[in-house]
Amino acid sequence: MTEGNLLAERFEGHRARLTAVAYRMLGSSSEADDAVQDTWLRLSRQDPDSIENLGGWLTTVLSRVCLDTLQARRTQPEVPLDEDAPEPALDRSVGSDPEHEAQLSDAIGLALLVVLDALTPPERVAFVLHDMFGVPFDQIAAIVGRSAPAARKLASRARRRVRRARAGPDTDRLRRAKLVDAFLAAARTGEFEQLLSLLDPDVVLRADQAAVELGVAPHSHGRAEVGAFSRRARGAVPALLDGEAAAVWIVGGEPRVVYEFTIGAEGIAAIDLIADPARLDDRDLVPLLER
Repeated sequence: MTEGNLLAERFEGHRARLTAVAYRMLGSSSEADDAVQDTWLRLSRQDPDSIENLGGWLTTVLSRVCLDTLQARRTQPEVPLDEDAPEPALDRSVGSDPEHEAQLSDAIGLALLVVLDALTPPERVAFVLHDMFGVPFDQIAAIVGRSAPAARKLASRARRRVRRARAGPDTDRLRRAKLVDAFLAAARTGEFEQLLSLLDPDVVLRADQAAVELGVAPHSHGRAEVGAFSRRARGAVPALLDGEAAAVWIVGGEPRVVYEFTIGAEGIAAIDLIADPARLDDRDLVPLLER
């Protein structure tokens, strides 16, 4: 086996973990794949003998790639971190114990992605690396360009923000994400009564002409009609559409039908099916990995 093939084989042994890290940082399967590929390209240009810990090197490089991507997305200024300020005491009222923190980071659904999107890029990197993957703070510090104590504070601040968002009153965006998560889960498992309970009694489903040509009725009304059709959403995957929770049916690697949700006081009030590519050209659609 050539040296290049051996290096590629060693890299493949780390690919699954690198993809998981990148996905939780970026919330996009395609961007995660791009970040992993970029990491491989950087590794292929390195002398393997100069790398003592391949796993640590790959995590560091991947994280810097993801941090650059997150910072390029960011439009709002970051709140400065006071590195000398003491960390606040743990707030037991919202379950900030180690067991709770482990549960907090256990799954990655639309709701958690929405919360993570509210973090600054360094906060998100520190939180994901430490709380989800157990990367030590001295390694995180080198990635985010801070001291180890400052990296610890970044993760702590991120953890508090995530905990508050999940324990406090739902924002409209978070409530939408939770409803869409539940809708897709009910459709996937065939729990019809659970699916109906998520719909407003007067829910409407509207399909554009391209979706109608695929066999969808142009208009459906009420829980029974919309619920019956919504069983077909079992093949859809979560997505963000202009930053809001949505779903998309993908065929051959390309989005075929997008589900856009309107949320009302009693649940999902409307579902718009968008299959016309022209209607999506100026929309930001980010399909997410299935859980």
